[in-house]
Parts: sequence; structure tokens; C-alpha cells
Amino acid sequence: MVNVTVEVKKWGNSLGTRIPSEAAKKLGLREGEKVNLDITSLKRVSGFGIAKGAKSFKREMEEREF
Repeated sequence: MVNVTVEVKKWGNSLGTRIPSEAAKKLGLREGEKVNLDITSLKRVSGFGIAKGAKSFKREMEEREF
């Protein structure tokens, strides 16, 4: 298995990706071969508002014996 990040591009009426040559060489892929893909979207998240609507954090008092 090889893990790479690729960009999705328009290809006719569809979307497509390209397998980098280094990854294809490591896997021994040739044109016409079939592969299985596990796809995960890497969306950028702004640091502002990511916890919007979440309950505020509450700090619990530590129990101490004096």
C-alpha cells in the first residue's frame, strides 16, 4: 500500500485523479490494471468557529486532601 495526496480535476463530465509515477512504480502498476481506492477528503478548516455551538468547557475542581 502507498499513501499519496492527489488533486481531483475535471475530466470530461467526470472527476479524475492521477497516480504519481513514484507510487505507480512502487506498486508495479501498468496501464489498464484495476485498483481499489479508499478516498478521504482533506478539507481545510478555519481555526475560527470550529467549535461553534459546542458547549463551553468546564474545569472540574481537583479533589485534594490537605
